[in-house]
Amino acid sequence: MAFLNCRWELLAASLTLTLALIHLVDANSEGDALYALRRSLTDPDHVLQSWDPTLVNPCTWFHVTCNQDSRVTRVDLGNSNLSGHLAPELGKLEHLQYLELYKNNIEGTIPSELGNLKNLISLDLYNNNLTGKIPTSLGKLKSLVFLRLNDNRMTGPIPKELTKIISLKVVDVSSNDLCGTIPTEGPFAHIPLQNFENNSRLEGPELIGLASYDTNCN
Repeated sequence: MAFLNCRWELLAASLTLTLALIHLVDANSEGDALYALRRSLTDPDHVLQSWDPTLVNPCTWFHVTCNQDSRVTRVDLGNSNLSGHLAPELGKLEHLQYLELYKNNIEGTIPSELGNLKNLISLDLYNNNLTGKIPTSLGKLKSLVFLRLNDNRMTGPIPKELTKIISLKVVDVSSNDLCGTIPTEGPFAHIPLQNFENNSRLEGPELIGLASYDTNCN
């Protein structure tokens, strides 16, 4: 009996150690993803100074929030005088719920990898210098409630894939250079037209059966 008890204790200890190692690897991978963001940004005010890749996990870093399992759920870097571009590695933060990078000077495109953030609730990238198209991959964000991309320099159409996100409550893409027609399906039926203003090539709202979705859009 003592031998069996010893075996069970060893098995339990081994399982605990294995789970701890898995947890550590996950935490480190999230730290690596965030550190990739730090490397892609210019930070004159040193708001990212605490982002030390030698730490066990990023939960002690400023502007990063974790849940009780030490998984990153929030990145709050709004109005932080950051420039540079967004790192595609952000798409590895699978528990992320809030990505707040508004009112900075970030350039370049929105990485399609952000479509992998299946738990994302809020994507706030407004008031930057982002260019390129809104990735169709954002249509995979089935938990998304807030999508604010206004006051950038983005082009192309509003992806129809976004109309399939039933959780979406707030969309603001005003003051860009978007084209095509304003969708009216799904959650877009309740988005005020002012959230699409100041896009000189954007037409709409979409007239089903009458207006082509990609009218005047390239």
